[in-house]
Amino acid sequence: MEYPRIGVITPSYNQGAFIRETIDSVLGQDYPNIGYRVIDGGSTDDTLTVLMSYGSRVDWISEPDNGQASAINKGLKGISADIVAFINSDDVYLPGTFSSVAAYFAAHPDAAWLTGDHFVIDSRGKRIRSYVSAYKRMLRRRPTYRRLAMANYIVQPSTFWRRALLDEIGFFDESLRYCFDYDFWLRAMLRHPLHVTSRPLSLFRVHGASIGGSEFARQFAEEHVVLKRYASHKPTLALHRIHAFLIVFAYRLITR
Repeated sequence: MEYPRIGVITPSYNQGAFIRETIDSVLGQDYPNIGYRVIDGGSTDDTLTVLMSYGSRVDWISEPDNGQASAINKGLKGISADIVAFINSDDVYLPGTFSSVAAYFAAHPDAAWLTGDHFVIDSRGKRIRSYVSAYKRMLRRRPTYRRLAMANYIVQPSTFWRRALLDEIGFFDESLRYCFDYDFWLRAMLRHPLHVTSRPLSLFRVHGASIGGSEFARQFAEEHVVLKRYASHKPTLALHRIHAFLIVFAYRLITR
């Protein structure tokens, strides 16, 4: 059996409290062909101590960069792989994720990209019952462009795509601070249908220091700016604002 190479990038900055769990979730996959790079933005906490503890098992660099999208692009441009993804330095892959993803792409040669389900966890790794997750799970049952314009239902750490997609639509927009992934999803959706698996592939961590936990209002404001690049239909834009307001409210309840 052939094992396509899966390349994963972790952008990192001052997440020493969580990054070991992220790295272990990559290195602990039951999959024989993995490329992994950590692109650190010059952390001042104990991140570098954690990275050095892995010796040659982890390919990493630490230097100032121009933000998260810049770090991810740097990593993607320097890795050789058939299937690629990125996972933030506070999120976690579930066991068996890479084998499941590789099997899906093998069974669906027409699939350019794939997203799966997830669980939400807090800073201690405890699972949080999230009504937002349940709502987005419902939206993913019919993964249309129109639904994506209303609400970003794609689970970032559970999303993988063929390397060729980058050649087709380009890399992440480095001018965006929060929603470069949403911009990428919209561009991808305009070219290829999204494939969805119901299998949970990752743990998405929400905590006070994470972007998803502390700056969600700014995140959704930027998301609306991104959407306006691709949609001018006023009812669609209005629905997106309503969804964003409700999701911000829900996340604030989770992180209290």
